[in-house]
Amino acid sequence: MKKKLKDNQNKIIYSVIALACFLIVTGLAVMLQSRDNQKQQYAMVILGDSIVGQHRNETSVPAQIGVLLGQAVYNGAMGGTCMSCMDEDKRVAYTKDSLSVVSLAEAIATEDFGTQQTARIRESGTEHFVQVIDELEAVDYDTVDTILLCAGINDYHAGITIYPEKDLYDEYTFTGALRSAVRDIQEAYPDIRVVLVTPTYTWYQEGALTCEEYNLGGGLLKDYVEAEIEIAKEMDIEVIDLYHEVYPHEVQEDWMRYTIDGVHPNEAGRTLLAETIANKLTKTN
Repeated sequence: MKKKLKDNQNKIIYSVIALACFLIVTGLAVMLQSRDNQKQQYAMVILGDSIVGQHRNETSVPAQIGVLLGQAVYNGAMGGTCMSCMDEDKRVAYTKDSLSVVSLAEAIATEDFGTQQTARIRESGTEHFVQVIDELEAVDYDTVDTILLCAGINDYHAGITIYPEKDLYDEYTFTGALRSAVRDIQEAYPDIRVVLVTPTYTWYQEGALTCEEYNLGGGLLKDYVEAEIEIAKEMDIEVIDLYHEVYPHEVQEDWMRYTIDGVHPNEAGRTLLAETIANKLTKTN
């Protein structure tokens, strides 16, 4: 009798364990399915800095490009970030470096935004960064046709070395980061059209300097632009040259026509940039 009772108890225990395992597996499957169902579809993703990322409303450059092309465009640009990594000690978890374009390209390629998810920047105007990372991670990159890499002004401001001495893919140099970003995206998603977009011409009110005179240690802005054009040719991808082709700059006061401070575009500037980029993408498509 005792043996029979014990056997029944064991059966109940095994049944409970089996049911628990079933519920766990089923729950995981539902969670994974739910996560997949939450993937967002965009035709274009834009990575970059505050030139395209400072504004997030309908007047932003990405939003206007979307309207002009009739496409869903995600604005993944974050102000203050570079194309390259910049921490001299090369710490992998350095916050700004994890949000650089080259690091985001790697995260997209590997489908791993773990490092970016831990990044927290305590600076004004960065409150939306957490949401941007969440949404970049949620994009279904199999549906993306085009990725624009729109960075470089902060590399120039930080005096980042333009050309690597040895490793052509050195992410702590400007052209090394460009190569790495393009390579990572193309290897993971060979059908995605990767387009480089150069920084715009800039003015600096302190000292009444322009980017043709202002050297912050790495060279003039045109040196970064010319290097970007070289990389586009080397890797056989498109480049949209905003530096030479948009803002007039015959006199110092020209900064007031399309920018709010000599660097960041005003509403007219954002419209001009969006129209220029959309027209270039259409002509070369």
